[in-house]
Amino acid sequence: MIQLGKFQDLYIVKKKDFGVYVNDRKDSAEGSILLPAKQVPEGARIGDSISCFVYKDSEDRPIATVHIPKITLGAIRPLRVKEISRIGAFLDWGLEKDLFLPFKEQVGEIRPGRDYLVSLYIDKSSRLCATMKIGKSLSSDHSLKAGEWVMGTVYNIHPDHGAFVAVEDQYLGRIPKQEIHEKISVGDHLHLRIASVSPDGKLNLSLHDKAYLQMDRDAKLVMDTIESYDGVLPFNDKAKPAVIERELGLSKNAFKRAVGRLLKENKITITPTGILKK
Repeated sequence: MIQLGKFQDLYIVKKKDFGVYVNDRKDSAEGSILLPAKQVPEGARIGDSISCFVYKDSEDRPIATVHIPKITLGAIRPLRVKEISRIGAFLDWGLEKDLFLPFKEQVGEIRPGRDYLVSLYIDKSSRLCATMKIGKSLSSDHSLKAGEWVMGTVYNIHPDHGAFVAVEDQYLGRIPKQEIHEKISVGDHLHLRIASVSPDGKLNLSLHDKAYLQMDRDAKLVMDTIESYDGVLPFNDKAKPAVIERELGLSKNAFKRAVGRLLKENKITITPTGILKK
């Protein structure tokens, strides 16, 4: 049986001027589908086998192609949004007909020109579609260890639990809410530290290095910011957390630790209204 969304070896069972018809059965034309003439290998004959990917054309008819799509059935890949319409979004997956991403399969606000992780599935109408709801398709079977740095893509954000991340686009990970002190959006590709690995293999992630190393970086960031304000930062460690996060991308606790480091090193003076460089 010919399968949508997969590469398979199909046999040429009939030739026409506009292409050849291919089937998974060498001796039958029943249920065969078209491979357009411009994609037929030169010298191909009836009975020859061709590796084809099968999808549906703009008239909802199964069609074969020798072109390699950017995603196949069940896989998870980043695809770019080409446009958003009143019925959903359309993604570039390397074939003539764009891939449909229904509104009900979207997560968060998506924008044209951005890449988002999606999986390919067959909907109730037997059409290939994309979904951003990939959590159940991610694995927790890996050999990654705490302390390693990895790349991950945000695929969902929960206001109470944090950002859910596909590590290396295949493993389950999460950045806890308390670890996030900067704006993160679905689709963001981040460099992350594995803080710990749960017994079930899920990865607990951090945007920051270990505390003692992070404090060095935060102190440098605060000092560089003070210098950018001509040596006078217009707020001190009693500022509201929102102000600190907006100006420095740090939590209030991280900011206070960095300021404490700079005080100990005698590099700054704290005033009632700000912080001065010595």
